[in-house]
Amino acid sequence: MPVRSTEALNPAAEDLHALPPETAMARLLLAQQTALEAVTPAIPALVRTAEAAAAALRAGGRLGYAGAGSSGLMALADCLELPGTFGLDPAQTPMIFAGGAGGLLRMAGGVEDDAAAARDALAKAGLAAGDVVLVVSASGTTPYALAVAHAARAQGVTVAGVANVAGAALLEAADIPVLLETGAEMVAGSTRLGAASAQKVALNMISVMVGLRLGHVHRGRMVNLLADNAKLGERAARIVAELAEVPPAAAEAALARSGGAVKTAILVARGRSPDEAEAALQAAGGDLTRIGG
Repeated sequence: MPVRSTEALNPAAEDLHALPPETAMARLLLAQQTALEAVTPAIPALVRTAEAAAAALRAGGRLGYAGAGSSGLMALADCLELPGTFGLDPAQTPMIFAGGAGGLLRMAGGVEDDAAAARDALAKAGLAAGDVVLVVSASGTTPYALAVAHAARAQGVTVAGVANVAGAALLEAADIPVLLETGAEMVAGSTRLGAASAQKVALNMISVMVGLRLGHVHRGRMVNLLADNAKLGERAARIVAELAEVPPAAAEAALARSGGAVKTAILVARGRSPDEAEAALQAAGGDLTRIGG
C-alpha cells in the first residue's frame, strides 16, 4: 500500500533529535512556513468556497463545518469565531465534530471511523439544499469526513472539501475541492503540524472573505461584531468613533441608541436616527460601502 504524503517521513526530521534545541526549533518553524506555501495555489478554490458560503448565508441558509481530530479542531476554531467576529447567528454555522462535545476533552481515535455517527450529526445540524458545508480532513480519507461529504451532497448541500493529499477521496467527493498539498510532516503522520497550519490559514481566509462579501468587514474593521464582553465593547466604540469620525463619548452614545449594533451606530453618529439608519442598512443589504464611507 503506498504511503500517503502526510504519513511519509520528512528527510529534514531524520536528525531532529540530535540537533541543538535552537537549531531544531528553527527547522520546525521553517517546516511550518513551507507548509503555508501550499495555500497559494488553492486561492481560486478558496474564493469559490467563500462566494458559495456568503451566498448561502445571505439567503438565510447555513454554513456548516465538519471534521475529526486535528482537522476537526481547525474547523471548530474557525466556526466558533464567526459569531463574535462577524455577528453571525450560531444557528447559521453548525459544527459537526467527530465525538461531539465530549470529543473535545479526550479525542478518541475511533470516532473518526464512525460513518453512522457522522450522518446522524449531519441530520441534527439541519443542513439542507442551498447550504454549504466545509469538510476538513488532512488525509482526505477519514471515514467520518467522507460520510458527511457524501450525505450532505446527496441532500443538495454544497460541499467544500479541504484535504492535504492530492487525489484524496474527499477532494473527489466535493463540489469544491480545496487541495493544500503540505507533504510530509516533521513528525511523520502528525498532521496537527504543517497540514493543520495550512488548514487554519485557509479557513481564516475563507471566513474573512465571507465577512467581506456580507458587508461585515468595512475598511478593515469588524463592523458586525457581537460585543459581549468589556474588550469587545471598547472595540465597538473605537470602530464607531473611527469610521464616523466622532469623539469616543459620541460613539458610546450612538451605540447606546442603537442597541449596541455597530453599523447602525456608525450611521447614528453621523446624524441619522436609529430608524433611518436601520432603513438605510436594509436597503443597502447591510453594506456600509453602499451607503457612503
